[in-house]
Amino acid sequence: KTFIDPYPAGYSAAVVSEGGRTIQVSGVTARDASGKAKGNLRLQTEQVYEQIGQVLQKAGATFADIVKMNIYVVNYRPEDLPMIREVRARFLDQQRPPASTLVGVQALFGPDVLI
Repeated sequence: KTFIDPYPAGYSAAVVSEGGRTIQVSGVTARDASGKAKGNLRLQTEQVYEQIGQVLQKAGATFADIVKMNIYVVNYRPEDLPMIREVRARFLDQQRPPASTLVGVQALFGPDVLI
């Protein structure tokens, strides 16, 4: 992969991937086995990244294989960004981060889902 213009904030302007296979991961939320998303935005963000890791592992991949992420946050506020970046930095290589888009949304598919 070629990482184009990695930013210190934890994302690259673009990532060029050649050869190999592509894995498309559906939206991942913080819902537990009972189907409920619990906790505040920080707890749900941590849970989402842990679940992404589990999905990647089952597919034979790791966080290092991600080339693009879309993040949707309910009622996003700019003051949420440092926390989201801090959690994200625990999972993603900050020297070679994926391309990324963060979008604030009014709601997701369930009232308990924040990210």
